[in-house]
Order: sequence, then C-alpha cells, then structure tokens
Amino acid sequence: MMDQPSAAEIVTAVREFIDKHAIPQLSGRTAFHARVASNALAIVLRELEHGPSAAARETASLTRLLGQSGTLEELNRELCKRIRAGQIDPLDPALQAHLITTTLAKVEIDQPNYSGFVHSPHRSA
Repeated sequence: MMDQPSAAEIVTAVREFIDKHAIPQLSGRTAFHARVASNALAIVLRELEHGPSAAARETASLTRLLGQSGTLEELNRELCKRIRAGQIDPLDPALQAHLITTTLAKVEIDQPNYSGFVHSPHRSA
C-alpha cells in the first residue's frame, strides 16, 4: 500500500507550485484563472482536513434531531420530508441550532474568511 504522499500533501504541493511559480509568470486572464485554481485547491484541502469530522458531527446532530440513524444523505432527506410535512417546525430551536452549526461548518470549509463567518456569534473560535 502506498501511503505517501497523501491527498492533502499533493494538493498542497500543486497549490504551492501555482502560487509561487506559475502565478508570478502569468498575467491578465490566465493569472486570474490560476488564482481561481489555487483557491479551489485550498477548498479541497480544507474539505480533506475538516470534511469528515463536519459530516460526522452533522450526522450525529441529525440522528439526535430525528431520533433515527442512517447515512447523512438519508437523514437529510428525512429532515426535508418532515419539514415539508409539518412534522418539524422550522422555528424549532433544535432545528435552528442544527442548521446554524451545519451551515457554519460548510462556510468554514468553503469561505473561512467570509466576514459573516468570522464575526458570527455562533462560531466556535
């Protein structure tokens, strides 16, 4: 089994190459697209690092909220079904806490410097 380099190490190396070597040699539209590619790799890296634990926390939260187990996809489907059917009130504090926590975890991966995230009173520093 090949353990090295890890996916995170590969993504980091490619991003460093783009940032340190490619972007300085580029201009205009091509430089812009290289920066977009670098930012996309940063998202992938954060997803690799934080995604599994965020998914586990979301699954645990949904399991508590719904009183049943299942995959994350199944639990999210069930949540939507219950909200549509009026079985869960959208103003339910437990639902709102779940949605806030889940949304913040997704923003932390996608846009960790977003001012609404950085200044959120719900964010765990």
